Amino acid sequence: MANREALRELQTRLASRLQTAKAEGLSISWLAVRAGGGNYLLPLAQSGQIFPVPNVQGVPYAQPWFLGVGNLQGGLFGLVDFAGFIKGGRVPARSDQSMAQARVVTLNAALDVNCALLVDELAGLRQLSAFSGSEPPPVGALACFGHRYADVQGAYWQEINLQSLSKMPEFLGVSA
Repeated sequence: MANREALRELQTRLASRLQTAKAEGLSISWLAVRAGGGNYLLPLAQSGQIFPVPNVQGVPYAQPWFLGVGNLQGGLFGLVDFAGFIKGGRVPARSDQSMAQARVVTLNAALDVNCALLVDELAGLRQLSAFSGSEPPPVGALACFGHRYADVQGAYWQEINLQSLSKMPEFLGVSA
């Protein structure tokens, strides 16, 4: 019960901050998430809705990071373990408690891919002013990697271009 109330409170705060930003003309750029021990920034313009983890119907002969399909508000979505995909197929073990905190973030409908990314937790909204510096993605990084940003506490956040991700053959090729 407390987890549901915390989720509602977080979603209410995020919605309120988005409304305030629109009213004040602020430029909030990213939804900040954590997955597999990493910090990631998902562009708001490329992100869709946030949901609790739905019941997932597994798909045989799929990549280990492709969890299966699930129903999100009447739509059928492929569910991808984001950390598993980013880390090259190694799907992290999750406890029941960590799954209770986990969320799925859909890709924006404009990207034309019915897909949702499983993340370990939401970390709020971020804008460029929240970071003290950035660096380009490392050589050999996935094509969807954007700049890596350092926040004032010294934590690094990897920007993920969801449009690029949605076009990557490795991402689209879910069969094992």
